Amino acid sequence: MKNTYLLTLLMLIFCVATVRISYAHGGEKHEKKKTETTVVKAETADTAQVPQTAQDTAKAQPHAPAATEHTEAHEHTPSEVHASLSDFPNTHPLIVHFPIMLLMVAAAVLLVNIRFLSKELNWVATVATLIGFGTAYLAANYNHPHTSGLTAHAQLVLDQHDLYAEWTVYLGAVGVVVQLLSHFLFKGKRWSVAVAALVLTGSAYAVSMAGHYGAQLVHIEGVGPQGKYLEEHHH
Repeated sequence: MKNTYLLTLLMLIFCVATVRISYAHGGEKHEKKKTETTVVKAETADTAQVPQTAQDTAKAQPHAPAATEHTEAHEHTPSEVHASLSDFPNTHPLIVHFPIMLLMVAAAVLLVNIRFLSKELNWVATVATLIGFGTAYLAANYNHPHTSGLTAHAQLVLDQHDLYAEWTVYLGAVGVVVQLLSHFLFKGKRWSVAVAALVLTGSAYAVSMAGHYGAQLVHIEGVGPQGKYLEEHHH
């Protein structure tokens, strides 16, 4: 019985101590929150003064640049930021990505199809080859920009770009003929698929190198952005 009373007394003491500790800890948290709230209010008050300070700065500097028309158009009518074809210095960058992608796809599909000899894959390769060659021809002959005022190094890069672009078109034309013969005349024989794959792999390599030198011209030599070094800004 004594043990029961003693255990009950110890439990009561433990509960009271726990309540007191919790109350004290809660008070500390309340004080902390109160302090944090005070700091937040102070920061908010400082922030609220920023616009007034900015206005004062604008008054002190009457010649500060205003927002551009592009920014204003985006804020009021987002559709106005969509550029039309006539806004581009040249449409070459809008077309050239098609042969880069499609000729590589055609080569990859034919390399895989040497193993499987799938009619469906053969059709994919044929369509990709036709569109890839067609867009490569357009990009190289009708949408290729004319340049002026290039540095000597930029001219060397452009020469390499044009060289690989020409090889892309030549090998793409041969690839179209070989792939059509393989598809319709030889009915997808393994050897004909292999020949078409070899030719289009060469065209894919050429277009990848042309793309490399094209990216070098734009992003390193600065040729093309906003019509820089281009003779004709609109086509």
